[in-house]
Amino acid sequence: MAQSILDKDEDKKRKELVIYFNQDGSHYLKATFLNQIWIRYNESNPGTTVFGTPKSSTLDLGLRRTRIQLFGQISDKIFVYTQFGTNNINYISPRKQGLFFLDAVTELKIVDQKLSLGSGLTGWSGLSRYASPSVGSILTLDAPLYQQSTNDINDQFLRKFSLYAKGKLGKLDYRIAISDPMAIQNSTAQKSTIQENSLFSPKPAKLQFQGYFMVQLKDKESNLTPYNVGTYLGKKHILNFGAGFISQKDAMWHLSNSGDSLSTNLGLFALDVFYDMPLNVEKGTAFTAYGSISHSDYGKNYIRNLGVMNPANGVNSQGSFNGGGNSFPIIGSGNTFYAQFGYLLKQNLLGDYGTLQPYSSVQVSNLDLLNDSMVMYEAGINWLIEGNRSKISLNYQSRPVFDTNASDKIVLVSRKGMITLQTQISI
Repeated sequence: MAQSILDKDEDKKRKELVIYFNQDGSHYLKATFLNQIWIRYNESNPGTTVFGTPKSSTLDLGLRRTRIQLFGQISDKIFVYTQFGTNNINYISPRKQGLFFLDAVTELKIVDQKLSLGSGLTGWSGLSRYASPSVGSILTLDAPLYQQSTNDINDQFLRKFSLYAKGKLGKLDYRIAISDPMAIQNSTAQKSTIQENSLFSPKPAKLQFQGYFMVQLKDKESNLTPYNVGTYLGKKHILNFGAGFISQKDAMWHLSNSGDSLSTNLGLFALDVFYDMPLNVEKGTAFTAYGSISHSDYGKNYIRNLGVMNPANGVNSQGSFNGGGNSFPIIGSGNTFYAQFGYLLKQNLLGDYGTLQPYSSVQVSNLDLLNDSMVMYEAGINWLIEGNRSKISLNYQSRPVFDTNASDKIVLVSRKGMITLQTQISI
């Protein structure tokens, strides 16, 4: 007779919101909760305004993410996963915003561990590790957002309506998906009017194909959900090499030299490596590193400025290429290198108040439209009171400001900084 799950790992059980449907715990329904709050000071881009008033800097408090997950193995073959919540609400956001579904998936196990098929609104996407990040375990303040390559343009915060396959074949962990992109006309991230430089086309979209493949040389990672861990805090020894892609025929359009509409394909490719290992088991120290190189073909001179939970909503005649607030060119046609590093100090460094984890990251993008490289760097420290369940992060980010010079080239003109304090609670 199988041992009751109620007799196993009682400490872990007390920290989870879970209902078991059978004695051995193989059939269950689990709930989780996450809340991330940002308090930050931002040096505004040139010409920034808030409801028409010029602001050289801003100080704001906002809700970066609230997430509720409900998922479980409800039978031997059926797994269900839902996630709902909200993102990016601060003092200039519309009030009384409702929760919305980020994920809603049903999955069928075909061959245990080797092959599962699923469909729905999902983050099972291709390209790279943090195209689908586990937001509760991010090493740095935020995930490398350039890897969420179509965020809120033809998807919903990186999720798409997809049919996917996933599994593990020996050391190979794979995910592939066929996605039905969302209509550009309902996006607020770009205009639908054709321009000289490439944009996502508002014509009825063709299917999108994507995949991501990891060779897991040390401990294996879970692929229960699509979201990849940012740091294991010394609990695992991970060495993964990954490769991925996203492609879509005629996804982009721009005006040709003769003024005609010209459609082009979307083609994104990336290689990455993730390394996470305990250094001193007795002390609990650990090291985390991640690196990625990618080539992005969005079409002629495509570029996207992005300001996370932007604390401003306008720009005057003194504005730069970046736009207002904290925006800068994160995504575009060209090549990008990204790296992050973190070091977990000894457990109970601060007694009952946990320990610290300093980190740093850098993104270097050589984008076709820019005359100079786009270099963003940041550094900070996580105060881990109870691991990633309860932590406080302090982060400094330095971003570039670009503008058009007398030769009509878009060049680096200055840099601006942003200091963010994040509190995170997760269950």
